[in-house]
Amino acid sequence: MRLLARTATVAAMRRTVLIVDDHSAFRSVARALLEDAGFDVVGEASDGEAAIALARDLRPDIVLLDIQLPDLDGFAVAGRLGDEGVSSAIVLTSSRSIATYRRRLAAHPSWPFVAKSDLSGEALAAAAG
Repeated sequence: MRLLARTATVAAMRRTVLIVDDHSAFRSVARALLEDAGFDVVGEASDGEAAIALARDLRPDIVLLDIQLPDLDGFAVAGRLGDEGVSSAIVLTSSRSIATYRRRLAAHPSWPFVAKSDLSGEALAAAAG
């Protein structure tokens, strides 16, 4: 009985994540890394429009959002999610350095950035708050 209560508590504490990236290899690596760190990956999207639809439907706690997408960039996706009332924490990511996006990130301080090379469960949790 004690084990069941502990398992339920751990499951209730798992944060849900939607991974948005146009590279399937990165999505696979990010999924494995985040699930190993205790996150529950509830979906994946390869472009901005799909990300918006999934975020609206799934309401994940966190959207890990690549900035460079084939249709909309991550800043546009994050803005639309906010406009549509999706309250997920947005964490932007890129293989490019933070310096590339410094001005745009400064204009949106509620959207933290984690470089793909630095992605870990701890980094995502810290960025998402």
